[in-house]
Amino acid sequence: MDGQATGKWRGTASGVVSAPVDRVWELVSATSRLREWMPMVESCTAVAGDEGVPGYVRLVRGGLMFPQQLQQQASSSWVRERLVAMDHASRSYTYLMEDSNVGLAGSRNTISLFDYGGDGGATLVVWSFEMEPVDGANQDALLDYLRILYKSCIDTIPASACC
Repeated sequence: MDGQATGKWRGTASGVVSAPVDRVWELVSATSRLREWMPMVESCTAVAGDEGVPGYVRLVRGGLMFPQQLQQQASSSWVRERLVAMDHASRSYTYLMEDSNVGLAGSRNTISLFDYGGDGGATLVVWSFEMEPVDGANQDALLDYLRILYKSCIDTIPASACC
């Protein structure tokens, strides 16, 4: 199982996007464009700090993003995230989920982009995540669910990054 040695649960979702890495970075690094590649997001609001600068806090609201047992009987999901690292040169950033109604507070999500070359450009997107064990959740089922959720976001990027 992932993360067994440290007690953390870890997983990764990845995919190749048929768009140049610079175009993909413009899209995925901008909070204002989050809805373009994360279909479940209904809104993303700045709470504190400056976008793209560590310490920036955003509130992301969406429909039923997570399994119902994690959502504390809510009709929609919300997550307050703090940007803890942003590296434009290596095209990577990390957010910490500070609070949520989905039981994933303390989770870290890192998105990294790699130039994958090819005609017209391609980008390898790697979304890694780690969290403390979630009481009452099956580790394998939750990690599989998050991989599928995050992979669906990666798969949405080509249509958004092309223009």
